[in-house]
Amino acid sequence: MKNLLYIGNKLSGSGLNVTTLETLSQNLTAVGYRVATASSQKNVLLRFADMLFSVFRYRKADYVLIDTYSTSAFWYAFAVSQLCRVLTKKYIPILHGGNLPYRLKQNPLLCSMIFGYAHQNIAPSHYLLHAFEKAGFTNVSFIPNSIVISQYPFKERKDIKPKLLWVRAFAALYNPKMAVDVLVALQRNYPDTELCMVGPDKDGSLEATRQYALQQGVTVTFTGQLSKADWTALAAEYDIFINTTNFDNTPVSVMEAMALGLPVVSTNVGGIPYLLEDGKDALLVNANDVSGMVSAIDALLTTSELAHTLSLQGRQKALNWDWESVKKLWIALLQ
Repeated sequence: MKNLLYIGNKLSGSGLNVTTLETLSQNLTAVGYRVATASSQKNVLLRFADMLFSVFRYRKADYVLIDTYSTSAFWYAFAVSQLCRVLTKKYIPILHGGNLPYRLKQNPLLCSMIFGYAHQNIAPSHYLLHAFEKAGFTNVSFIPNSIVISQYPFKERKDIKPKLLWVRAFAALYNPKMAVDVLVALQRNYPDTELCMVGPDKDGSLEATRQYALQQGVTVTFTGQLSKADWTALAAEYDIFINTTNFDNTPVSVMEAMALGLPVVSTNVGGIPYLLEDGKDALLVNANDVSGMVSAIDALLTTSELAHTLSLQGRQKALNWDWESVKKLWIALLQ
């Protein structure tokens, strides 16, 4: 069986959310691949050095997988990919950044150096697949993010209550304050509306959101980081999942919410319209459109048939993301 090196952020031990690196590397190991990973170093410079050193250390690996984002982590991917080129190692960028299409336009030379020489680029969304094909890259394939469906107990929703769940790392680009604004607006007509926000802090946004809720005079439950088992168990107490992000690709938390049977209301940014179908398996609104999200939630609360449809169709779509199906695509790629 082949040896793999997987490069990316592995920081759940430092209080951040579990990343694709951690879940996918475990899944690939379970089907027989030997997978080394880097890096779990919390310090940025040490993490960068560890990634590069690991490419030397595991230079006999058959493939190097590289989690590739559009902001600061883009430079990890650039450096690692160029070192792989020097060492004539086959590398596979896994495209995660919701703003990567912007990076393709702003830095075409750097992007051609990374993506043009890759063994294959993996797009977890049709959004990024189309963006890379439009930019002229022919070495790009679609493999969706995956979940283990058996880990998500389905609860059918129909007659629901205004109990909102938000799950994400607290970062400005995910617009967590919008969730507070939605709560404030909903409580005018639904005084019993509740909001629970789950996730670790990434850039100071957790405390900023907490203070914002206090300023607005509303009570929000902030749990901090929870394990997957803990937050999926907590989800049974809530009826609507909201996603307020300004930039996105294919958020796993949204996929997980659908697997749990939570009707999803999301902003329609980035890859979201490629992941969700408005009115069929989710409700979509414009970025930062508080009134639009409030109206969508009101429709769920007043139309049990709509809530029921989204609950059932969301779970049905989530079945397509089960690892048992997705693993066949990875095995075919890594043959």
